[in-house]
Amino acid sequence: MKQIPLFKVHMSDEAIVESSKVLGSGYIGQGPVVDKFEQKLHNYLELPMYAQIVTTNSATAAEHMALHMLKKPGELTQMFPEYGGMSIYDDWKGMKDGDEVLCTSLTCTATNWPVLANNFKIKWVDVNPNNLNMDLDDLRRKITAKTKVIYFVHWGGYPIDLDEVEKICTETKLKYGFRPVVIEDCAHSFGSKYKGDYIGSHGNLCTFSFQAIKHLTSVDGGMLITPFHEHYERAKLLRWYGIDRENNSKDFRCEADVEEWGFKFHMNDVNASIGMANLKNIDKIIDRHKDNGRYYNENLKDVPGVTLLENKDDRESAYWIYSMKVDNHDGFMEHMKECGIMVSRVHERNDKHTCVKEFVSPLPNLDKVIKEMICIPCGWWVTDEQREYIVDCIKKGW
Repeated sequence: MKQIPLFKVHMSDEAIVESSKVLGSGYIGQGPVVDKFEQKLHNYLELPMYAQIVTTNSATAAEHMALHMLKKPGELTQMFPEYGGMSIYDDWKGMKDGDEVLCTSLTCTATNWPVLANNFKIKWVDVNPNNLNMDLDDLRRKITAKTKVIYFVHWGGYPIDLDEVEKICTETKLKYGFRPVVIEDCAHSFGSKYKGDYIGSHGNLCTFSFQAIKHLTSVDGGMLITPFHEHYERAKLLRWYGIDRENNSKDFRCEADVEEWGFKFHMNDVNASIGMANLKNIDKIIDRHKDNGRYYNENLKDVPGVTLLENKDDRESAYWIYSMKVDNHDGFMEHMKECGIMVSRVHERNDKHTCVKEFVSPLPNLDKVIKEMICIPCGWWVTDEQREYIVDCIKKGW
């Protein structure tokens, strides 16, 4: 049997056709295809009316822009108040250099480096060893009057307890007189659900990745979902240098006044055409990830040396990766290599990098978990025969 990869790019035949049409159209920048893709994503995720999408050229760009926009003080209101939206932060004080963002270290560096790029201070929160998400008990302990943002990842696609996060935010409001903004890094969790609703639809700032090996790919790209009217209008400008592309000037090449400088964070029509074509097949892709995940849950639950992660009934993981904990981690990796099965921890803990050494703090759960966690192939490409082989190899021991 050939080596079973941990990741594989899914590219539909239609994506090749549709991107070729855009490439031959003479217009390949941000245009009408981007607008259509954003609407298709909104419909697929069944987002509430107040939640709006701004696509970007990466999830990192979306995260940088979300944090950047929080620097500005003022009222933050939900979209479309006439549909039941209401003011959430009626007196947001804004953020300044050195303000505190509570982060998880177990993630891609793309999650945390935008915090540094915006000159904010990282405060690490430990992981929950049962699911590898942020430990909400440790989060509660570490919130202070300096905390402005709670920033977490749904590890592997398994949703964090969003009700408990909401409870913690309410407690913080009562204790310190303000409510932290919540940012969800949803790079792993396109198609995941919490209490029946898609991740991205629970009223927080959310970022998604459409990078090559994600469930849904546009080759590269991302999006910001915001519940805030002010952020939606600003983000549309900020992703394109701050230029209002809807303001028709006398000279179509000469922009109107730029009130706030921005970035080159936009998605183009080529990437949008690929993403929109791949979106048509996304249910089949995600369903296969989920089916493989359920298979492992059932067939690895009693294997000596293997500890499976939490799997509660009120949430549904999209299983971008299948993580578990194993005894003799190095021995397991060598054994799987001999079996022709690619495995990895996937991400290095961010707090060990030199560029964040000033923020080092004790993370005892992560210290233990990092020596045990491993990810095995779980994606759409893993056949019934291959997943049976993977389970058999694990059951043989190492």
